[in-house]
Amino acid sequence: EKLQKASEEISQKTLETLRSIREREKDLKEKIKELEGQICRNAIGPILSELRAKYAPNKKLDEWFDDFTEDIVADFNAFLAAARDEAAEVDFTRYEVNSFVSNNPNEGAPVIRETNPIYYNLVGKVEYESRQGNLYTDFRRITPGAMHKANGGFLLLEAEELLRQFMSWDALKRVLRCRELFIENLGEQLGYIPVSSLRPEPIPIDMKVVVVGTPYLYYLLNIYDPEFQKIFKIKADFDTDMPRTKESEMRLAQFIAGFVEHEGKLNFTVSAVGEVIEWSSRLVENQNKLCTQFNKIAEILVEATAWARMDGKKLVGLSHVRKALEEKTFRSNLLEDKIREAYNEGVIKIDTKGSVVGQINGLTVAQLVDHSFGSPVRITANVYMGQEGIVNIEREVNMTGPIHNKGLLILSSYLGRKYAQDFPLSMTARIAFEQTYGGVEGDSASSTELYCMLSALSGIPLKQGIAVTGSVDQFGNIQPIGGVNEKIEGFFSYCKVFGLTGEQGVMIPHQNEQHLMLSHEVLEAVRKGKFHIWSVKTIDEGIEILTDVKAGTPQANGEYPAETIHAKVKTCLEAWIERSFKHKKKMQDKVDPPEDKKKSKGKKKSRKFEESDQ
Repeated sequence: EKLQKASEEISQKTLETLRSIREREKDLKEKIKELEGQICRNAIGPILSELRAKYAPNKKLDEWFDDFTEDIVADFNAFLAAARDEAAEVDFTRYEVNSFVSNNPNEGAPVIRETNPIYYNLVGKVEYESRQGNLYTDFRRITPGAMHKANGGFLLLEAEELLRQFMSWDALKRVLRCRELFIENLGEQLGYIPVSSLRPEPIPIDMKVVVVGTPYLYYLLNIYDPEFQKIFKIKADFDTDMPRTKESEMRLAQFIAGFVEHEGKLNFTVSAVGEVIEWSSRLVENQNKLCTQFNKIAEILVEATAWARMDGKKLVGLSHVRKALEEKTFRSNLLEDKIREAYNEGVIKIDTKGSVVGQINGLTVAQLVDHSFGSPVRITANVYMGQEGIVNIEREVNMTGPIHNKGLLILSSYLGRKYAQDFPLSMTARIAFEQTYGGVEGDSASSTELYCMLSALSGIPLKQGIAVTGSVDQFGNIQPIGGVNEKIEGFFSYCKVFGLTGEQGVMIPHQNEQHLMLSHEVLEAVRKGKFHIWSVKTIDEGIEILTDVKAGTPQANGEYPAETIHAKVKTCLEAWIERSFKHKKKMQDKVDPPEDKKKSKGKKKSRKFEESDQ
């Protein structure tokens, strides 16, 4: 018993001793670990203190430095083993930094232009790596989007491209509205089965977004997106032209020089630069303005350089610029050539010589995507007694637009004001655009139609060598039109084919003088007197040029001098109204005879009855 008791006491003391040893070993290990951690912190501290001071104050970065230090302390043995064994490697990837966005503080605010604004290019994404059929990712695979790169600066986007991309417009609005940017996959937004992945914290966003687009898209977004005006509060309109001054001409010349240097093209001579400047004014159809669509100007610079190199020249001259412009037109004018061919072959009739009553040459403009050209069209008028007024044949078959119809009604108002102050206007006039099989729109031929009608009413022929364009108001004032250069050049080309007589030309509104930017061929013909351009202010001026007959000014009694245009027109209308009254009276007498005739007929009948009674 004593031995058993002693054995139990020894066992108990042994267990206590072992327990004490384990506790002391544990304490020792903890103290060693603390000592190692302290040594490690002392080694890392000075390095991190420099970084802390460099980026201070930054609470989140300080937290990351603390976590970084504790992680190294926790994995101290791995570093120690690697130090003792050169073959051992330490995985430092966990301590790598994902340089998400890097901006140079000395370069100012970032300006980012995103040309392909798909969803992930705007908001960023989390990339994945395939390993044996499984997808893996980590924080290093979080990539930034354009909005991250533009944070603190400016983001430039094209409206059309942005609206084409799925979810991009909504993502942009959400960021601008919330001022925070979440990086998340599209699958999570579309309600697909969620996949376990990284969820980065939202990043505060402070940037200016510039969306460039057409006025059409701007107004569409204003109408159909109620958030558009709230988010995009500033609108900037960029004009397509600028005033033509010496300063603006110099700036355009500087643009040409800068483009040539940047693109490695040949230098331009002074005359070549001048020709480009003239063509710039032609683009906006105004002598006092220059075009600001520099992409179109750049195209001509490139083509002119190509022609100069093909010619073996070291400088781009005047002839090379003109050649580039001619070739540019040639590539787009197939339809114009086909229509001109129809005129040349007589398929479409046009007169450029002689004089005809009730016929005149009007001018039309065909506007294609990349080319516009003018063509003459015969306008004819027939007038006779009636009550229908002015009837446009194209309008009767629904081939005219509302603006053209408005111009026709203005003609009726002009005739009523001019000639129907003493008697009612009683006439029928039918006007037609001969051999036109498409629609007719616009009021630029309203003055032409009026000249044609005055000719038909007065019986005075109009010169067929003069084409006319211009709208008119109710008082007979000529108003400006568009496409004046194309119209003049178009009629000139036909006159040149049929033969220039020196009496041909085009009559235009005086307001369009500033818009004349004609080709060198037309200008040369005008200088030599082979072709003419008249600018008029009123119908009276125009009709005198077309007929060589005075229009006529009302005298004190309100009548026009004899043998004038207005006198002949008024005489015709008065004769028609008088004949109309006589005709109506004659027809009325047939239906309802006068009282005296009825009485005479009654007496004759009574006498016959008396004779029969006898």
